[in-house]
Parts: sequence; C-alpha cells; structure tokens
Amino acid sequence: MTVWIVVSILLVVLSPLAWLRPSRQQSGRMALRMEARRIGLAMQLAPQAWPHWLKHEPPSPCAQYCRPRRAGAQAAWSYWQLEPGVWVNQWREVCGDEALLAHFAKLPANVYKVEADKQMIAVYWGEKGEASVLKDIDALLKALA
Repeated sequence: MTVWIVVSILLVVLSPLAWLRPSRQQSGRMALRMEARRIGLAMQLAPQAWPHWLKHEPPSPCAQYCRPRRAGAQAAWSYWQLEPGVWVNQWREVCGDEALLAHFAKLPANVYKVEADKQMIAVYWGEKGEASVLKDIDALLKALA
C-alpha cells in the first residue's frame, strides 16, 4: 500500500512538468525561427491592427520577418494578401506593379502582408509550412531591399 501512495505522490508532483513541454506546433515554429536566424533573417512578434476587410483575421501579434533596406530606398508601400495570389493596398486596390507581383507569386498563401518603409522591408507570415518557405521569403526580402 505504501508503494502506491509513494507512486501517486510522485505522479502528482511530476505531472506539471508535462505542461512545460512544448507542443508539436510550438516546436515546429521554434525550428522555423532558428532556421530563419541561421540564414540571417530578423524575426519578431509584432502587434498589428489588421484591416477590417480582410476575409480571415490574422493573428496579433504576428510573426514579422524583416531585413534592412539599402540606403536611398524611398518607396514606402504595404500590400495585404486578400486571398491567395491577390495583393491589395490599404484602399483595396489590386497591386499593378508587375515586378512586385512576380516576387509575391512565390510567397505562400499564409503570408498576410508585405510592407516596406525607408528603413526596412517586412513580411508578416503565419509560420505554417516547411523551411523551404523561408528561402522564398529570404529571396523576396533580398530582392526588394
């Protein structure tokens, strides 16, 4: 009887340790973030106020992968992916820049936003997919920086 009491006490004491173990989804995200760091991408969780007209509400905070822009880059823009392959600006006008669309076509459907300002270019991504998606995001950021 004493053995069962000791075993049950040990189980009660050790059960919270199982809660500390990351889930498969969390482990996958951590692996993607480490791979991004390895290839030189900066990553942070950035709070976002998403437009009300998006069909699916992206998470907030959202994973932001970014690179600094070259000196002298003046163009500032933001495009949201309304549905896979359809990129719109803040007024819901479809992107007409063929050079940008060629780069955007390589991005997965769970990239919510691509924006550029004078200092950096950023991709807001749902972090679902393989590590090969990071290569596409890195190529886009390098090309548009």
